[in-house]
Amino acid sequence: MMMLDTELIAALGAAERVVILTGAGVSAESGVPTVRESQTGAWREYDPKDLATPQGFARNSRLVWEWYAWRRQLMQKARPNLAHYGLVDLEQHIPQFLLITQNIDGLHWAAGSRDMIELHGNIARTRCADDGIAVDSWEDTGEVPPRCPHCGGALRPDVVWFGEGIASQVLDQAAAAIQSCDLFICLGTPAVVAPAATFPLLAKRHGAKVVDINPQPSASSVVADWTVRGRCVDAIPALIRALAIPAYALQAAEDNL
Repeated sequence: MMMLDTELIAALGAAERVVILTGAGVSAESGVPTVRESQTGAWREYDPKDLATPQGFARNSRLVWEWYAWRRQLMQKARPNLAHYGLVDLEQHIPQFLLITQNIDGLHWAAGSRDMIELHGNIARTRCADDGIAVDSWEDTGEVPPRCPHCGGALRPDVVWFGEGIASQVLDQAAAAIQSCDLFICLGTPAVVAPAATFPLLAKRHGAKVVDINPQPSASSVVADWTVRGRCVDAIPALIRALAIPAYALQAAEDNL
């Protein structure tokens, strides 16, 4: 059984405003491959700059679309794990709760999380490369990538590629929640990629307690008031049990294992 600091449990139990930043470590137990892990077989020969940048899409949009179709198939096989479900229960318990995820796999949604920002988008969604409008359906003409039904522009995955900025309104929403939170948790992420790298510092600067939950020390460990070394799939259920709060989502998931 994972041992947790009693002061951490007390702080989480008393917190009224909590922000959690999640990364690839949360989905690792669900078998979700990273960008580089998705470069298997024929994809191994390509540089990530050819597959996950605006420049790569401009050079060869068909290649990029087909790679994301391949990644989407891989991710569709994944299912939420106990960490995802535990966060759903925590959301129901905390008066003001925001989940900020760097993951694009949609597993937080599938588990039932709703107060959430998908910082880097969602691989299941599609938008127009020209006007940015979300597109749910289009005519199948056989063209790859397909065309936007509104303007005829090429469609692309609704994800943030390397070298692209995150929408200012998304960053503003995240910053407002971080600046007013009591407790900020880095979960399964080293928090080294901007803008997420600034989040623990922003929380600390505005008086929040910071928790780092990762198997290994991370960038947020430097400013963390508490660190938990272990897998997310073990740490989140342990926190939920220690808090002694209703764990409907977590219990249902455990019963189905």
